[in-house]
Amino acid sequence: MKTSLTTQMEETLYYFLRENGFIAIEEVTTPDEQGIVDTLGCRLDNKQQFEWRCYELKVSKADFRSSAKLSFIGHYNYFVLPEQLYISVKEEIPSHIGVLVYHPYISEDLPLSGFFITEKKPQRQLLQVNEDELLYHLISSQAREVGKAKQTARGLHTFSTKQVYKELKKPPTRI
Repeated sequence: MKTSLTTQMEETLYYFLRENGFIAIEEVTTPDEQGIVDTLGCRLDNKQQFEWRCYELKVSKADFRSSAKLSFIGHYNYFVLPEQLYISVKEEIPSHIGVLVYHPYISEDLPLSGFFITEKKPQRQLLQVNEDELLYHLISSQAREVGKAKQTARGLHTFSTKQVYKELKKPPTRI
């Protein structure tokens, strides 16, 4: 289950990417069993070539050091970390990986919960997977999200009784 901090960072990252001209999608399965990218960003560069950016969000030392596969397959790859975590793990971050540090806003009356500071720029690398396959996975992930949005817009009648009961049995999310 996602923490409130993770959700805040995801929402802020999505906005940040969209504001900077990227297509942004969360939880993209990558080709060649390279794992799942927390957030994938894609845009056309000045030469009309795709530029791919991968973002791995971590909110704790245990999360940062977990054995879960990191899907740094893009041209530019980043950790997205809260400030205190960055301070405690910055020596462990590979030199070619960038870092966006999340800072929450104090006021709750703002449209976003925080902002990012680029603490470390990534080094460009070759794309680690076939670009056509990655584009297909991005499109598939977008289609998944559109399907969810359409179900939500249509209301509960589009969900099976089993799905509704499953959601109702979940413990409430802490905010």
